[in-house]
Amino acid sequence: MYPSINQLQIHTLPVTYDNWLSIVEKKASERQLFRKEGTALHIGQVLARFIGIPLDEDEYYNQLFDYVQKHGLSLLSEDSLDKTIDNAHFQSIQKIININKEQNLSINRFVAFLDGEKLIISSSNSLIHRKIREAAIGMVELFAGTEEGGLKSPELRRILVDVIKWSYNHLETPLKNVNPENNMPGFLWYGNFNKSHQYFLYFLMKIGCDIVSFTPEGNDVFSLSDPQKEQSFVHSFPEKKVAEPFPVEKRKRTATVAYRASREIENILNHEGSGLYKPWQLRDYEPSSVTLKTTYDELFLLAREKSMIRPNFEVKNGTVKIPALFSKINGVSRSRREYWDRLHALMGYENAVLIKSFPFSSGANSDFRFHYRNALGMDGLLDPDKMADTHYWKYNHLPTGLQKGLAAAIKNLCARPKIKPLHHENEEELRIYLFTQAMQVPENILKMLQKFDYSQEIPKLILYNNELNGTMTRSDAALLLLMNQLGVDLVIYNPPGHNDIENFIDGSAFDSHWLEDVVFEQEFKEPSIIKKVLFQGILKNLRGD
Repeated sequence: MYPSINQLQIHTLPVTYDNWLSIVEKKASERQLFRKEGTALHIGQVLARFIGIPLDEDEYYNQLFDYVQKHGLSLLSEDSLDKTIDNAHFQSIQKIININKEQNLSINRFVAFLDGEKLIISSSNSLIHRKIREAAIGMVELFAGTEEGGLKSPELRRILVDVIKWSYNHLETPLKNVNPENNMPGFLWYGNFNKSHQYFLYFLMKIGCDIVSFTPEGNDVFSLSDPQKEQSFVHSFPEKKVAEPFPVEKRKRTATVAYRASREIENILNHEGSGLYKPWQLRDYEPSSVTLKTTYDELFLLAREKSMIRPNFEVKNGTVKIPALFSKINGVSRSRREYWDRLHALMGYENAVLIKSFPFSSGANSDFRFHYRNALGMDGLLDPDKMADTHYWKYNHLPTGLQKGLAAAIKNLCARPKIKPLHHENEEELRIYLFTQAMQVPENILKMLQKFDYSQEIPKLILYNNELNGTMTRSDAALLLLMNQLGVDLVIYNPPGHNDIENFIDGSAFDSHWLEDVVFEQEFKEPSIIKKVLFQGILKNLRGD
């Protein structure tokens, strides 16, 4: 077809938010940078990434619907990808993996084996046929240079299986008889993704297909191959939200001019890092605690401050860092009045829970070993989505944002266990123990968490342990560590100064304050009715109620 042309050169076009779609609809020969030069045909490619979601969600989803239904882009997403694979292909992949283990194949030889086993799709157009193989080499090079162990990585088989099956299921037909002077296939990626999806899209990109991606949650499907966002047009919308199912029809609602203006002003005032946050603005963010190291006096000063006023509070990339307190107070002040006033003040905060009886957690004796291992992701850590999609997840009634935060906290809790191991207990057993206990959060604490607006007043767990009211257990300590991950303030009172939490958690995880007197069998002193009324009144004045 092209007697003197035997190379296809791909160039990323300089597109904008306003013109990318019109360029997608142009033939290759009508686009900028198209030319025949020597033995090479040069064509322009549209690559665009739309991260986050605009203020008008209805218009956003209606546009996505049109891009696929009216403008000819083929939809690719976790839900739309055909996951079937020819059994012969699967066996051939395993054969090449075994050869590579024995011979340490170079990248070119590895791809040659793939081609020889007919694992790379073909095209009747010699330029495209050659480009597909070049793209396969580029993808394998990216894998070898990115993954630990290179072509010896245990993830190689999974990535190959996925990319090869999707190539045959979604690429073979559009590339079979394509003419690169006319139109290369165009694809729209939508929603969340895994590593296989990222390598597959990189493969498409290297072939020369047009690709536009839309990721409402603020993540970037090209972050693996282009983490600096230098190789394509990138547009970031002002908000981040959970991706809804791809639209099967247009929405009927349309935002008014006033509504759009109101949302825009609201977004300017309340964007990440502004220091101004409306109620529940961060409800879908992932909480991550920063435990503050304080003096005894600072503890009570910081306890009354909202989260966003405290040092090290930060909102960034869908995560909110919550400066939390984790302190143990040993002994009793010589000034008993000051001691009780401060304790009663902590109790008086609106979202505070006092615990005077131990153990306060129900604990769990069930064997969650199987559930834990099934909830692990490819990175060896717990996968929050897998956890929340199981029969033992007892938190389905909670708001979605809180479920997401709780699952992330459980993941972080188990990733870096801070609980002391029992005799002969290995790290996996520690993680399984923490995972098991995290599935048993008491109802009163769940209610406390449901009132937690991450930028506002921080919930408080106040534990008073005089050793007349039971004994703190290891499951109590596991629950406290989970609450610490979520950013809850934790204050433990122990008048005799005996070990309780220290038996289970390393002392570096919390502050320990020693007061002047050690007092045994110190009964808890309830605040007077007058003190309760006065303190609640002061709190209301501080809040402006």
